Amino acid sequence: MSTKKAYEDKLQAQLDEWRAQIDKLKAKADKAEADTKLRFNAEIEALRSKHDAASARLASLREAGDDAWQNLKSGIDMAWHTLGSAVNAATEKFK
Repeated sequence: MSTKKAYEDKLQAQLDEWRAQIDKLKAKADKAEADTKLRFNAEIEALRSKHDAASARLASLREAGDDAWQNLKSGIDMAWHTLGSAVNAATEKFK
């Protein structure tokens, strides 16, 4: 397996994990009282937006040639860090 393919697979697995966490947070928010629900839903929408942006970056990586993907890596790593931090922070808030 190429380094690029292994990197793509790792990123996809992490995106899938975060999607599941966001879905759990949404289910928890749906059970909350009205004012809390509004706050949680706004945060969940922000998470979904970040998730969609990360997914788009992964799609760009998949389309990049074997030589060009390294140039995209730092931006993708930053997006992953941002999304991961946001998911972790939201998970802590929703406890």
